[in-house]
Parts: sequence; structure tokens; C-alpha cells
Amino acid sequence: MKLYNLGHVPWLHSQLVYHALPRLDRKGLIILAPAEPYVCIGYHQDVEQEVDLDYCRAHDIPVFRREVGGGGVYLDGQQIFFQLVIHRDNPLAPRDKEAFYRRYLAPVVETYRQVGVDARYKPVNDIVTAEGRKISGTGAADIGDYQILVGNLILDFDYDTMVHVLKVPDEKYRDKVFTTLRENLTTLKRELPAVPPERELIDLLVEQFAPVVGGLEPAELDAAVYDKVNELEPSFTADEWLFKRGKRHAQRQRQVRIATGVDVLRRVHKAPGGLIRGTSVLHDGRLGDVSLSGDFFFYPAEKLATLEEALEGVPTHEVEAAISRFYATEGIESPGVTPADFARVLTP
Repeated sequence: MKLYNLGHVPWLHSQLVYHALPRLDRKGLIILAPAEPYVCIGYHQDVEQEVDLDYCRAHDIPVFRREVGGGGVYLDGQQIFFQLVIHRDNPLAPRDKEAFYRRYLAPVVETYRQVGVDARYKPVNDIVTAEGRKISGTGAADIGDYQILVGNLILDFDYDTMVHVLKVPDEKYRDKVFTTLRENLTTLKRELPAVPPERELIDLLVEQFAPVVGGLEPAELDAAVYDKVNELEPSFTADEWLFKRGKRHAQRQRQVRIATGVDVLRRVHKAPGGLIRGTSVLHDGRLGDVSLSGDFFFYPAEKLATLEEALEGVPTHEVEAAISRFYATEGIESPGVTPADFARVLTP
């Protein structure tokens, strides 16, 4: 497998390179850091619900939607990204997502251990310290015929900016988020007397990944990759892509009676696998205009829209059973999120 050790790159390249490789039918391990800070949201998130866009605009912080699930996060050069692109038919790539995470997060766990952090894998996709504090943000996705794993080694973290880019109802709540974030997310700077040099961390990471992916060969990105990055840029930076879920939720309240037998229902539920937001219009006890978003993982990702369509007209008392049938028919995986969790946000 090719190793693309790119150093610090323009922030947009830090996302688009791994989106480009599977579209070129190429595998590889990419290691890089963004040269500028930005906010990155998950594939299924509603940007207007999750991000303070006014704050980001005022502080020139770009916002990007990736083709990987999970939550929104503030990213900068104090994090070393690892991005694995591997063909789904590769015998080294487990189809089961938890097995995939377990296999390919093991090198990251060992890298942390090599520098003195007692890290461990926590299903489904977390790396935590012995005390339970998260020390790496990770996610996986299917893009074309390839499985993708993305994550980071966190050297340091700007907690203050992170809580300002998040959308919160008031300053009291923001203070609570800041405290909770500090208590549950840690860094190498906080865990060690001194942060190892980037080069040392990268070398350790490559050393640990090499046997797991069947060997690594250093390589340079060629013109075809950069051409594909440039081709993808307009669509991935368009408002239509960034707001693709948020626009559908505009002007909707938590629950509104429109007329006898017609209600707009909006619920939020925290499942083990992530936060779920659900909006539905109930017509005489049947679902209509179903919309789902959140920081969960759902595979194949594009099937979430198909699920929304499949639930149109389903009686509320049959929603969970209908979702279960959809899972079985479409081969859906959603680690830590069950049909019952989705049904909970769509029914009274």
C-alpha cells in the first residue's frame, strides 16, 4: 500500500485527498495535518442545528461536510490526521464495521502506548485513556468500492474555539459544554510531560500501521490526484452540499398541531452510537415528510435517504418493525444505533 506523508497541507486538501483516492480507484494511507483551522461536520448532520455559522463567518473559519458520519469538530494543525483508503474486497478489510474499527485503530492505540499514554480501544470507534477520556476522533465510511477510516492523534486542542463554533442556546449552556469537553476529551499535551515531535509520532504511526495493511511504500501524490481534488472542490464547497440537511429542517418547531389529525413532530435522542434528530409530519397516525439527521454512522450512507422515503405513510405503531425490515432487506449497519432508536424520534 502507498504511504502519502504530506505534512501540513491546505485545509481543504486535508479532506479532499481521501475523497479523491477512491474515485480514482486507488488505495493508500494518508498522513497529514491542516495548515489552517476549520470545522468539519459529519455526513448526516444538520449544519444549522450543530454549528454557529455566524461565529465561523466572523472569525474566517471554513465549515466542511465530509462523506463520513459522526459529529462536528474543530480541526487545526495541532492534530495529525491518518486516513486509510482500502478496497472493500481486500482480505485485510473486515466488512463488519466494528471489526474494521478494531483492526485499524489498533495501530493508533499502540502509537499512543509507545509514547507513554495508556490508551485502549473502546467500541464502536473511540480511543480512550485508562481513565476513560477520549484521545482520538475517528470515523469510517464507504465511498464507492472503498472503505475509509479517518482519525487523528491529538497533540493539543483548542477547547475554547470548539465550544464557540458549536451552536448552543445560551452562555450558561456553553460553559457546561466547555467543562464537559475538558473532562472527557484529552490530548498528548495534557497526558505527557512533553509532546513528542511530530516526526517521531508519524514514524511510530507508520511503523504500527505497516504490518496491519500489508506493508507501506512511501509515495508522492501525482497530478491525477490533484486534478481530482480540484474537480471535487466546487461541489464539496457549495452551499447545496453544506446545507443539504439543514434546509430541510428550516422553520420547524419541536411539536406543532397544524390541524385535527396533523402534527409536526421533532425529537432528539442520544443513542449509544450518536445523537439522532428526527422530524416527521403525522397525518392521522401515519408518517409523512420524514427527515433524519445526527452524528451517528449509517452504512451505506446514501441509504438513509432511502429509509426516509420508505417510511412515508407507515403507521406510527409499525415504525420500528418497518425500519427493522429495511435493515434486513438493505443490509444496513449503524453501530450503536438500532431501529428502535430511529423509531423513538419519529413517533409520539
